[in-house]
Amino acid sequence: MNKLQIISDKNIKSLQIRNILRKKIKFHKFKRENLVVVIGGDGFMLQTLKKNKNLNKKFYGINSGNYGFLMNKFSSKNIIKNLSEANMVSISPLQMTVKNKNNQIKRSIAINEVSVLRQSRQAASLSIKQGIRIIIKKLVSDGVLVSTPAGSTAYNLSVHGPILSLHSKKLSISPISPFRPRRWKGKIVNDKSKIIITNLNPYKRPISAVADNLEVRNAKSISVKINNRIKFNLLYDKNRSLQKKIKIEQLRKETN
Repeated sequence: MNKLQIISDKNIKSLQIRNILRKKIKFHKFKRENLVVVIGGDGFMLQTLKKNKNLNKKFYGINSGNYGFLMNKFSSKNIIKNLSEANMVSISPLQMTVKNKNNQIKRSIAINEVSVLRQSRQAASLSIKQGIRIIIKKLVSDGVLVSTPAGSTAYNLSVHGPILSLHSKKLSISPISPFRPRRWKGKIVNDKSKIIITNLNPYKRPISAVADNLEVRNAKSISVKINNRIKFNLLYDKNRSLQKKIKIEQLRKETN
C-alpha cells in the first residue's frame, strides 16, 4: 500500500500545518491508496495538479491561503477522520493550443480557465467560433475567458460570467470589459465543443493566452477544448463538497 504523500507550500502557515499533520499520521494507518495532501492555496493546488497530471493520485487540499475554493479547511482535531472519509470528485481540464505570430505552437492545460487578454493599450479584436459555427464575428474587448464548471467561480465570476454546476457538462465563454458589442454577455456551450478564438489584428492589437497561470504572448489563434484523457481526482470533506461550494456561490450571486 502506498504511503500518504504531503506536498506543502513554503509559507509559514503551510509548514506549520505540514508539521502537525506529519505527527498525526505517525499514529494512524490509511485505507486509501495514492493519497496526496496538498497544503497551500488554490494557485498552489493548480500548480501541483499540473505537475502530477500523468499520475493516478487522489488529492486532498488543505487551505493555508486566503479563499481556498479548491481546498478543505484544516482541523487538527478531525484531520485523520476527514482524510479517511472524504468524498472524491473527478474533473477534466481544458486543453489550450496556441499559435503565435511566428506560427509556433504552444500547448498547456487549464483546470480553471483559459484567458485571452489584450497585451497593450489597444483593445483586443477577436472572433470566436464553436467548431465551424461563428459565435461572434467581432468582439472588441479587453479579452475573453473560457471557463470550466470548477473554474466558473474564479476569474469567470469576477467578470460577471455564469456559475456552472459541476455536472452541467457545459463551458462558459465570458467577455472581459466588452466595448463592441457592448451588451454581449457571452455564451454557455456544450463541453464537447472546440472553441476557436482568432486575433483579427495581431500586429496592431497583440493578445496573450493564459492557461491558469501559464502565459503565451503574441497569440494569433487559440483553440480550447476539454481533455477527457486527463482526470484529476479531488477529495473533499463530506459537509464541504465542491458541488456544495459551487451551489453556495450560485445562491450568493442570485441574492446580491
